[in-house]
Amino acid sequence: MEQKIVTCLMFSGQAEEAIRFYTSVFSPAEIEQIVHQENGMMFHATFLLKGQRLMAIDNHVDHHEFTPAMSLCVTCDTEEEIDRAFEQLSQSGKVLVPLGVYPFSKKFAWVEDRYGVSWQLSLS
Repeated sequence: MEQKIVTCLMFSGQAEEAIRFYTSVFSPAEIEQIVHQENGMMFHATFLLKGQRLMAIDNHVDHHEFTPAMSLCVTCDTEEEIDRAFEQLSQSGKVLVPLGVYPFSKKFAWVEDRYGVSWQLSLS
């Protein structure tokens, strides 16, 4: 079934670096397409994380920030996967809710990565 709603992340010059990082954190993951501008900077990209399509664009005007008001929620299949994702996403980022056991999840964490994108990780 075709995905009808796709999250689009707008970065300030680091979109390609960010999607290469995200596709190294999660599995399965792949970059579907990257379109570059004439100056070599990334213009638009689509990529898959755990079967979900996302888009990314670069903006040359640094006038926005991501906030935890919108976060990507990822259900991890194994404890190893959630531990690895937590470690990688929180490096040079910020832990909003520490990795731990909570009444609503066997294991959960909420982090803001080095690019400012917020991730809620839970163990299925």
